[in-house]
Amino acid sequence: MSPGPSPQVTPARPHPERRPVRGRAVTALTAAAPALGAYAAVRIVGLVVFWAAASAAGKNAPHLLSQRWDSLWYQRVAENGYGYTVTLPGGGVHSDLAFFPLLPALERGLAEVTPLGLPGAGLLVAWTAALLAAWGIFAVGARLYGRRTGVVLAALWGVYPTAFVQSMAYTETLFTALAAWSLYAVLTRRWIVAGALCALAGLTRPSAAALIAALAVTAAVTLVREYRAGTGDGMIRRHGRMLLGVVIAPLGWLAYVVFVAVREGRPFAYFDVQAQWGNSIDGGAALASFILGLPLPAMLGLCAALAALGRLVSLCVRQRQPLPVLVYGIAVVVISLIGSGYFGSRPRLMMPAFPLLLPPAVALLRLRSTARTAAVLAVLAVASAAYGAWTLLGSGPP
Repeated sequence: MSPGPSPQVTPARPHPERRPVRGRAVTALTAAAPALGAYAAVRIVGLVVFWAAASAAGKNAPHLLSQRWDSLWYQRVAENGYGYTVTLPGGGVHSDLAFFPLLPALERGLAEVTPLGLPGAGLLVAWTAALLAAWGIFAVGARLYGRRTGVVLAALWGVYPTAFVQSMAYTETLFTALAAWSLYAVLTRRWIVAGALCALAGLTRPSAAALIAALAVTAAVTLVREYRAGTGDGMIRRHGRMLLGVVIAPLGWLAYVVFVAVREGRPFAYFDVQAQWGNSIDGGAALASFILGLPLPAMLGLCAALAALGRLVSLCVRQRQPLPVLVYGIAVVVISLIGSGYFGSRPRLMMPAFPLLLPPAVALLRLRSTARTAAVLAVLAVASAAYGAWTLLGSGPP
């Protein structure tokens, strides 16, 4: 797979007369319609296959999507606020403080103003956020490599192996939507918007650290380059909005860390809570231990999968993705691999790293046939749907 064309990154052009916001939104939505249609089509395949399999197994499909695993924890927070804990047989404690507040706040708000209960509100938030995420992913892909790439990129995200989580009352779609639009705002030099969206992402998932890093590294490199080029005079004044965006970016995550610290009366209580859930950072020790404990065929298969992941990251570098996009994608992967959590959750944790799908999206377009590209996406959609149905009807998502 060759690196592909260089990104089409150009600064936003000023317009003498700005169109009304509504008009710009309609134009943007019209441009994104093919991507949203493609994404919705592959996700509908997933839902139809799962619904049919659940019906055949005598199980309640909406219940499996909205009231299982993490979904229940978020709904408890939405209903009663924080304070619920579970004591494990070994003496450990799982606290609901491990779950960030934006999703339960949205669930509660919707449940208050609509006939939906909390489970239905959770699904509505997740499905709406999924479409917004697909739109943002399209916007990033289209800006870098053209509209056709943006369409394929959105569809590929919808057939990711653990894409079934995009149909659940989980935070993955909400976080990815905020991350994609934050990155798009950086690419179009709307730094304050980027920082505000990043702050909201920080109220959604701890992996917002990857997005915060993307904004901070991009700003730092911009300032260093100007300083080395001898244009440092007035640099801070010229980049005031960029610096303000970087300052805003971590405020959501920091606010929640402080909230947990104050509530628990310990400065590092948030990290203690995450450690109880097995979500501390161990530099990859847990992953290495898991791999070494596998039978040889499984060990070799997993090593091959990790090698393929490394190859994909290298292709992103060779593709010369813009710095914020590249840093974000790599950081999500690194955070997913160096944690001490359950191995089965790692593919799901990497799902927001949609920039990893840019090289495959560009490669698919080299087929030079819409029918061939659609056929590949259809096969991937069926495979993803089958895996999702098998997982959801089994022990459940990690």
